[in-house]
Amino acid sequence: MLQRGLHKRMAAIIGARHRLGVAGGRYLHWDQLKHRVPPVGFTVEEWWLGIKLSRFALLRDLPLTDAEDKPFRIATVDQVLRMLHQIDQRAAGRIAFPDALTNPETRDRYIVSSLIEEAITSSQMEGASTTRKIAADMLRQGRPPADTSERMILNNYEAIQFVRSIKDRPLAPDDVLELHRITTTDTLDDSAAAGRLQKPEEERVAVIDRGTREVLFNPPPADQLPARLAKMCRFANGEIPASQFVHPVLRAVMLHFWLAYDHPFEDGNGRTARALFYWAMLRAGYWLFEYVSISSILKKAFAQYGRSYLYSESDENDATYFLIHQLEVMLRAIDNLDEYLQRKIAQIRAVEARLKSVARFNHRQLALLGHALRHPGTEYTIRSHQRSHNVAYATARSDLLALSKARLVIERRIGAKTMIFIAPDDLEQRLAAHGNDRTRGRARS
Repeated sequence: MLQRGLHKRMAAIIGARHRLGVAGGRYLHWDQLKHRVPPVGFTVEEWWLGIKLSRFALLRDLPLTDAEDKPFRIATVDQVLRMLHQIDQRAAGRIAFPDALTNPETRDRYIVSSLIEEAITSSQMEGASTTRKIAADMLRQGRPPADTSERMILNNYEAIQFVRSIKDRPLAPDDVLELHRITTTDTLDDSAAAGRLQKPEEERVAVIDRGTREVLFNPPPADQLPARLAKMCRFANGEIPASQFVHPVLRAVMLHFWLAYDHPFEDGNGRTARALFYWAMLRAGYWLFEYVSISSILKKAFAQYGRSYLYSESDENDATYFLIHQLEVMLRAIDNLDEYLQRKIAQIRAVEARLKSVARFNHRQLALLGHALRHPGTEYTIRSHQRSHNVAYATARSDLLALSKARLVIERRIGAKTMIFIAPDDLEQRLAAHGNDRTRGRARS
């Protein structure tokens, strides 16, 4: 009788598995589902079983395996497909973007701003304590880092630039090691550990919860790392059978997951993993990600980031949880870029409106004047202007000297060679006076 009852319940669950597997359109983990009210006629445990049965046919094995050689898997459910379509449209150039991104004269400024934002927030996620303003000033002015936090940020900035430099060629294990070396230079207790895998005789670095200090998982043994790294690079380069096609965005996300799971380095694994994600996105033609910072989104909800790893590892290596989390992060990051661009375009237009009666300034000078209007007292240098706009030193010097000659910035000299240019408190009045002078000059002529 009991056995017949069990068979009957299983038949009911199997028959309703598609309905049970919906869960409100969300890909929920048991930890999330167990607190919810199940569909009428089923217990929450039966609901979970129906969900697992409905997912089973969708799960595909990845080349990535755990320490026991069991594969990680992903399911391309409707939620995933919908977000992939949105990213394809918004990040690969199929939707029109403002001239700010398509005009070579202005896009470098946005690339530099994005590089700085990603370098700072990725480092802050790993413990860097420097404020954003101080860190941004360091990067723009090119001054040496004053402490380990600033060094981490400078390293991340250089690592992302390295990623951009290798995006047009296949990824090799040596590239990953070089990326880690750049990321961790002068920040490790053992400086010799920068740019090399952990060794079998070393204690493996476990992943630990920052709050409880509980060990969340132990990564694969160190003697497996060289082979796993080579396999990861083959996956990154798409060197898998045609029957195992993985969408480029999924590949980028899983490359991020793979490096973080293997945890091959003494420290800096998270920063290296996020940099590899950028390499994969740029390599696949998602050019918009030169301007997008995912770490700024991850930093705001760091617990969710960590939980997405745990859900993937605790539910039979189902990496779909991490995949969905990262796709959501990517879309939010693109939304942030859209909002940022709209703000910047509005600011530039406001400056241009104020300067209609003033001599024609180039886009770099307009950007500086717009910033100076909002931040009186800011000090600019030729080097910071050069780095902000990715131009030659002579071009940056010419820009600033022209603004100084127009008395729109205050020029000061420090020593024999160094010049600084200060945003005056009365810039609006100076702009108005400059416009009046130009108007009178044209009238006399």
